[in-house]
Amino acid sequence: MDVRRYGDEVRWTRFATPDHADLGQVRLGVVADDGSTVVDLTGTAVGGVRVAGPDPLLDLLRAGAPLAAVDLEGHPRLPLDQVHVLAPVGRPGKVIAIGLNYVDHANETGMAVPTEPLTFAKYPTSVTGPYDDVLVPGAVTQQVDWEAELALVVGTTCGPGRRGTLDDVAGWTVGNDVSARDLQFRDAQWTRGKSLDTFCPLGPWLVTPDEVPDPQARTVTAEVNGVLMQKAPTSDMIFDVATLMDFLTATCTLEPGDVVLTGTPPGVGAFREPPVFLADGDVVEVAVEGIGTLRNTVRVVR
Repeated sequence: MDVRRYGDEVRWTRFATPDHADLGQVRLGVVADDGSTVVDLTGTAVGGVRVAGPDPLLDLLRAGAPLAAVDLEGHPRLPLDQVHVLAPVGRPGKVIAIGLNYVDHANETGMAVPTEPLTFAKYPTSVTGPYDDVLVPGAVTQQVDWEAELALVVGTTCGPGRRGTLDDVAGWTVGNDVSARDLQFRDAQWTRGKSLDTFCPLGPWLVTPDEVPDPQARTVTAEVNGVLMQKAPTSDMIFDVATLMDFLTATCTLEPGDVVLTGTPPGVGAFREPPVFLADGDVVEVAVEGIGTLRNTVRVVR
């Protein structure tokens, strides 16, 4: 049975049940057509690859298993509101982010509009779930900001020997490039301020490319405590996703499961008048039209 029959979009998600939340009990499923249940595929085979382990979607991608079709009949269904949804890919090999990829965002920062994509890294340990807390070490940073982004997960290996295209995208998800601005601007480069643990919420699921025929036809938004802070179409990107894939793979091999954050629109907190930074208890909702919504609460820890 074609998984696409289970809804307008194909949504793969990694999850754990509340009473089995340790890594050994992480599961993989497909969100069913009603949007309120998840079909548990754990222990079965997808494209000849057994679904098991703490990062099952990553394992499927690395094994080259097709995600387009799978028989969902006979598998258990669990209420979506009774499971702990995790980032679709828990520990990608690489998380590559694109800076200043919207003209108005570059303008609000006072930086020059780039003439080629500006890239930086986020450590894989920054990845956290779509509804998990963002943990802010208060002794280290007091200027934490949000950045709503369309994210992609790589499906096939591509690099200098064969440049990447949209055909190498396994699927689309939502990312929040949480940023410690005081660390970011204090350093000569951005990686440390972008890579604190939990500073890369991803999810809530992976939507396959056949359901997103044009990634430049989506709207990206961010709300903080219910107040709209960012809203822009992905058509406003300076460098579209196809260009980014080609540019990145001119110098770097992208591997299955790698994540690319494609840039944030204007409206982040650091460049408002006055600046707005996240505080303990703030709720940040980041969404990409037709793909999903992250909802993360900020917790300042000492």
